Amino acid sequence: MFEVRQKPDMVERALLVRFYFDNREATESESLLEELAELVKTLGVEVIESVLCRSREMHKKFLCGTGKADEMVALAKAHDCDVIVIDNGLAPSQQREWEKLADLCVIDREEVILDIFAKRAQTKEARLQVELARMQYALPRLARMWGHLDRESAGSGGGAGGGASRGMGEKQIEVDRRLAYQVIDRAKREIEVVRKQRKTQRKEREKFETPHAAIVGYTNAGKSTLLNKLSGADVMAKDMLFATLDTTTRRIELPDGQPLLITDTVGFVRNLPHRLVEAFKATLEEAALADFLIHVMDATAPEIERFHDTTLEVLAELGAADKQIITVLNKIDRVTDPEELAALDRKFPDALHASAVTGLGLEELLKLCSQVLAARVRRQEYRIPQQRADLVSLLHREAKVLSTEYEGDDILVSAVVPAAIAGRLESFSSVPA
Repeated sequence: MFEVRQKPDMVERALLVRFYFDNREATESESLLEELAELVKTLGVEVIESVLCRSREMHKKFLCGTGKADEMVALAKAHDCDVIVIDNGLAPSQQREWEKLADLCVIDREEVILDIFAKRAQTKEARLQVELARMQYALPRLARMWGHLDRESAGSGGGAGGGASRGMGEKQIEVDRRLAYQVIDRAKREIEVVRKQRKTQRKEREKFETPHAAIVGYTNAGKSTLLNKLSGADVMAKDMLFATLDTTTRRIELPDGQPLLITDTVGFVRNLPHRLVEAFKATLEEAALADFLIHVMDATAPEIERFHDTTLEVLAELGAADKQIITVLNKIDRVTDPEELAALDRKFPDALHASAVTGLGLEELLKLCSQVLAARVRRQEYRIPQQRADLVSLLHREAKVLSTEYEGDDILVSAVVPAAIAGRLESFSSVPA
């Protein structure tokens, strides 16, 4: 991570590199490199140049051949770059070799995403999850961390001082390794507490039997803005990657009066580090547990098909691939070319055109949500004893009550009832209307 060199604010100019080893990978590699540029810019680092490199084979030391590595280092120094970002994943040993060669900070895509997550984490849960992922990433790289300090000490203290420093560094690595394991164990324990709390909260929600939808999609597709517009709430929504790391749940009312809980989730990205998927499972599992999903896509994104596929892949990994999905083409107001619109309709024929900013299509989205839930509800007549007024309250809270009358000691209620609570009221039902 940038602070490994203890100069995070001085990392300002980046050279981006992606290696590919087969001509069939060229197009996707170019797209991934463009995405990496957006990720790096999110950290406030200027991208000086992006280089796509074809390598005949994968090398153990630098991933590429020594000659190509020398060429990339020379290019970085010619442009006064202070960090080289390699889009491919680097093994700890490869990262050390690159930094020895370049005498610069060298990081990979995973470290960029980890740093973004570290900057975005706001709640205790998100901070714990990021801390766990970062420590797991850093653990095999402790030698690299002290390697920077060793070289600085050797440069300022001479040969004997440098040797002493390296000996101290080796001992310090062992100390740091023990501390890292302690931090990891503590983070895991605290995350487990958070997961239990979320489970309790989820059970509380289930008591009220309110249907639940989760908003999913690629990062920066406009998910938080959509939730804000639908609920009238103020969830953090910014034009940046990974603006949302914490789930936010809001209750809205659909046009037919049916209540619906909607949860915003962390955005997806290609090659999302597996350790982050694991660390954020407590957050992402909201998608797996929802009754249905609202998949928000940025209609202006050049790589919209790849983004769509990435989202479905992550959902499959979370065990949510079989959920019913409403697909939303967000930011459609920015697509003014009729041919582009027609192409989008061909690619995603069932997608809803919408704009979370202008409100276009949102009324239709709410109607679609009602239709999805329609199979789960039915109109029913109930005769409920007055001493069971709690059931009448349940109907008012979780169903659409059409009429209420009093007859003797009973309350006659006509309501459109979600299937989720129908079983609890079955013994009080009369002839359906």
